[in-house]
This record gives sequence, structure tokens and C-alpha cells, in this order.
Amino acid sequence: MKNTKVITTQKKAETIKTDLLVYCLTENKRKKSPPECDQSIKEFVKSAFDLGDFQGKASQELLIYPDLKSKIYKLHALRILLVGMGKIDSKSEIDVLCDQLRELGGKVAKVCEKTKAQTVTISVPIVDLLGPEKTTQCLAEGLLLGDYRFTKYKKTKKKDTDYTGLKTIQFVADRSAGAIRKGAKMGSVFANAACEARDMANEPGNGWTSKEFAEFAKSLAKIYDFKFTCIEKKEMIKLGMGGILAVNQGSSIPPRMVILEYTPPKKSETILLVGKGITFDSGGISIKPAAGMEEMKYDMCGGAAVLSAMQAIGEIKPNTRVVAIVPATDNMSGSSAVRPGDIIKHFNGVTSEIVNTDAEGRMILGDALSYGIQTYKPNAVVDIATLTGAVIIGLGHHHTGLISNHKNFAKLLISAGKDTGEPIWQLPLTTDYKKQIKSDVADIKNMGGRPGGTITAAAYLSNFVGNTPWAHLDIAGTAWNYTKKAYVPKGPSGIGVRTFINLICNWKNGRIK
Repeated sequence: MKNTKVITTQKKAETIKTDLLVYCLTENKRKKSPPECDQSIKEFVKSAFDLGDFQGKASQELLIYPDLKSKIYKLHALRILLVGMGKIDSKSEIDVLCDQLRELGGKVAKVCEKTKAQTVTISVPIVDLLGPEKTTQCLAEGLLLGDYRFTKYKKTKKKDTDYTGLKTIQFVADRSAGAIRKGAKMGSVFANAACEARDMANEPGNGWTSKEFAEFAKSLAKIYDFKFTCIEKKEMIKLGMGGILAVNQGSSIPPRMVILEYTPPKKSETILLVGKGITFDSGGISIKPAAGMEEMKYDMCGGAAVLSAMQAIGEIKPNTRVVAIVPATDNMSGSSAVRPGDIIKHFNGVTSEIVNTDAEGRMILGDALSYGIQTYKPNAVVDIATLTGAVIIGLGHHHTGLISNHKNFAKLLISAGKDTGEPIWQLPLTTDYKKQIKSDVADIKNMGGRPGGTITAAAYLSNFVGNTPWAHLDIAGTAWNYTKKAYVPKGPSGIGVRTFINLICNWKNGRIK
């Protein structure tokens, strides 16, 4: 992943030499008056306002090329960008305002790309509802997420004129320097972790396998002093992990269950994160249609989210213990592949009739959930997976689906998603849905028919969590082709990463601080 330097400075914005200097201006409550701004750009703003070109409305942009030889303005930036924030009042919803700032950051990143700016300086606006720290964090997230690009496999065609992205982002801290510095740091941690997840997802099936999952986790353990465990195939057989072993039967690459543990100095509650790590999904014998199958390299976005969140945990070092588990394999249709009608036994002894080999995610998650709960005794567990196409039919590409057995835990996740601009919508889970996955020849079956497909998939998973507070996030509609935003690129979104970081950083005995 490209490393962009994020710094703060207490210099006056107009004295800084930079490729692009950005001012974020709000619309004046007095309609006939230009937006309030720094003295150094007042004449520019007034002229643009008088011409009707810029009022500070939301999404308005105005690019200015100042005369650097002028003795009047004394500006040192090659370009000045005015961006509108619209009207902000006490009635504004904080989560909406936060996402507006991320959007603004993303749009600035697009202007940087258009102008090939390598250094950008932001004059942090005053947003009383958020304060300087949160304002800076959201802007930093938007800039870094919006500046994302994946060019690893384009190196042979790379031209000197190609834009490689921002090298330095600088926030002007002429007030509240400590808060702005902290906000810039947190924004960087959040965004870099999400971009790491995007990088993993963009890797092809032959570039990211269970081996790469294990190697990445091992590298994090070395950097952040996590405990690293990798359960290999022989141990899975001894442990009776029939779900992941069955999915892996048609593959030439062995399965791995990758585990990272972060333990804070003081005793704390434990949150278990479990992410689906299907590195390529052909559907197995119940093979998928050829059209669009190349996107099935994204079927490991849940596992990518979990490990990328651990990267951020290593940077932030929260007071809560976190365990991350990624059951990793591909799902292929080799000669030994699991067949429709086969019966398997999961780690916790539950038997399952395999109706459809393309419903493989729940099979590997069942083993990971039951093993993780039995081994680490978490206070709460959340799994994240590109699990069902049904969630796209129900929620489109705008909300992640949530199913949970615990009202309060579900609220915490919804709140964390709302705060990070990753909206979550809860679906019901009643005994009627659980009846749909009853089997005549085993305890359960891995498909409950088309009706309520997202919920019946979660009903399958509910057999492996017992009474532990649990939530399931179905990101099939949001892991890629997500709602169009300036800070979300085409392809994988990195969804879930920032939600997890927010949840864990604000965790205190099961309550948001």
C-alpha cells in the first residue's frame, strides 16, 4: 500500500509552499454576503461570489491560480481550492455531517488527481458541532480513502506522467493544535486500515490465497506483538472442523484458520471478530455462472476487514482484548469436491446436509465461530461475510445486513456503522426462519430456499454461537459496487474495517462511551 505522509503545522496557511491549498467554506446565513474566510483569500472569495460562481454551497468547488509574484496577496501555494460545505446549524445530524466531510476530502483527492498535485494543505474549518479533532479525522479519512489506487500489476506499463497519488497531506493547526494532530493521526489509522483491506481484495485469486492471509497476519503479529496462530489442515482434521475441510476438498491449496490475539495490559472484556476468507469462489460443484465470476476474488472481503481492523488495533492499542479469526480457503470443483447431498460434521458436533456447495461461507464460519467461542470465551462475537446475494435484493448496495441474537450488541454495531459512514440495517431472526434449514437426514442443511435467504444463512450460523452475544454482518452488497461516494473507489470498498475500529475503541463493558 502507498504510504502518504500526514502531518500538521502551525504555520499560517498562506505562507506554506504546496501544490494545492484548500479552504473549506460554509454558506453565509445572510444570502447577500459571501462566505466568511481568511483575510488572505477574501478578495478571491468576494469576486467569485459577486460573479455568482461560488457561494459556499455544498459540493461547490472553485480552483484558483494565484499570482505568486503579487505583493498584495503574498500567497505561496501553486493552486487554491475553495470547497463549499453548505449551511451547518445545530439541527445538523452529526453522522451526516461527518460523512459530508469525508465526501469533501474525497473530492479534494479527485482535484489533486486532476491537477497531479503531490502535496495538499488543508486549512481545517471550524465546525462547532464536531470540534477540531473529529473534523480533522473525517477530512483525513476522506482524503486518504479518496486517493486510493491499486497499481501493483500495472508496473510494466507505468509512464513517468502517470499520477501516483498524494505524497504529503498537511493540516493547518493555527488553533487547537493537539486536537487537530490527534484527529489527523486517527483519520490516517482508520483510512490506511480500510485501504489495506481494499488491497487484499484487489489481489487476484492466484495472488491471495490462504497462505497470504497467514503471512499477512504473521507480519502484523511481529510488528504489533500480537499472538499469532495458524491451524493447518492436519490439525483441522484432529479438531473435527468438517465445514472448512469440506469446502476445501476440491482445492489444491490447503485451508488455514488464521488467528490473531491482541491483549491489553489490564484485564478486559474480549471481542471476537470472525471474517469469511474464501479467496476465490467458483461455487464448487454447484458452479456459478461464468459471467461475473472474476468478481469472486472479492469473496474474502470479510477476512480482509477483520485482519485490517487488527492493523488499526495495533496502532491504537485500545483497552479491550480483541481476537480475530479468518477461516481461509478457496471453493473449487475438483475431483474430490464436496457434493450436494453430502453430510458433514462441524467442530461443535452439529451435522449438516450440503444442499448447495455454493453456500460455502456459512460452512467455514460455523467452524470458526464455534472454535473461537469455545477457545477464547468472548463477551461478544461478530462475523462479517460476503454471504448471500439475497442481501443485495433486500438492501441494494447501500446498507450492510445485520442479524443478531442480542438487542444491545446490535445497537452498538449500528451506532458504530452510522458514525463511520457504513450504514447497517437489522433484519429479524425468529424460529420460523430457523425451521427453513431443518434437514430430514442431518441436524441442519446449508440452504433454506430462496425466501429470506440472508436470514436463513444467519439462522445456520446461529447454531454455532450458543448464548454468546453475536451479530452477523452480510456485506455481499457493500463489499464492492458500494454506494457511489467520492471517497469510495470502483471495486472493493473496505467496508466493515472502520466500523470495527469504532466499535472496539468505544467499547466499555458493552456500552459506547
